[in-house]
Amino acid sequence: MRLQESGILARIRALLPGGAALTDDCGALPLPPPGQRLLVTTDLMESGQHFRLDWHPPDLLARKLLMVNLSDLDASGAAPFGYTLTLALGPGTTEAWLQSFLEGLAQASRETGVEVVGGDTVGRPQGVGLGLTAFGTARRWLRRDGLRPGDRIFVDQLPGASLRGLRKLEQGKRWDPARPDPDLAAHLAPAPRLGLGLRLAELPEVHACLDLSDGLSRDLRNLAEASGLSIIADPALGEDALAGAEDYARCFGSSLSRAELENRLGIPLVEVGEAVPRRESPLLAYDGGSLRPQPDLSFDHFGSP
Repeated sequence: MRLQESGILARIRALLPGGAALTDDCGALPLPPPGQRLLVTTDLMESGQHFRLDWHPPDLLARKLLMVNLSDLDASGAAPFGYTLTLALGPGTTEAWLQSFLEGLAQASRETGVEVVGGDTVGRPQGVGLGLTAFGTARRWLRRDGLRPGDRIFVDQLPGASLRGLRKLEQGKRWDPARPDPDLAAHLAPAPRLGLGLRLAELPEVHACLDLSDGLSRDLRNLAEASGLSIIADPALGEDALAGAEDYARCFGSSLSRAELENRLGIPLVEVGEAVPRRESPLLAYDGGSLRPQPDLSFDHFGSP
């Protein structure tokens, strides 16, 4: 049975937290609390480019769509409250797929305390396109451009698990909820440490932060370029850690030592680099005893699938 827009909207209103209020052309965003500002982030995921429908269970895909946006907000020091959802569905999309997707999104929304506040639906010739725009409020906007020379760069998890999961999918392994594989889970259903960004924003010695999504070799470069500095990558990092994308860790720079940060935050951290005055490249790595520009090993959003 072919999906109809009215039926899709009815499911959204019935299943998603906040959906019952979607009765008008526009939704309303609440004013941020005094002393805070409203932040927004958006992500688009296209079948064939960012995921494969035969690999990715729809409930986990919905969870991932929400989590990648909430991870961006959290890395900016924001507490999320709502999102808009855009669905572009091809004729091959079944009612069962849509039901599972919305149930997964509803569950993830309840777990994270956010509600749908608007969106759109549209047909397309084939495949699936998913868009989500998330909103949050921040007392201190933890940006990328505050890094200082001498800052150490940390992540709250070693990158590479999502890349290992992708490789397993390419080799024929599939998600089994009865026997969850941690690498597949990292790729199909990432679980960023939401709330850590707000705690980092409370520390004045944390100067910059971003969400580790494109890959460490790209995101360290982004951090360095935004701050007008260079970063020397830790020589202990392997290629998987540098190339792996979609890990959704907090990647931040601080003048505090790892021991002091771990003591204050109560979690283990991984040191991945050091900020230095700008040199010939924004990202450098040791090649034996000397420094060389570190190539970008990350995912190319405009490359071939």
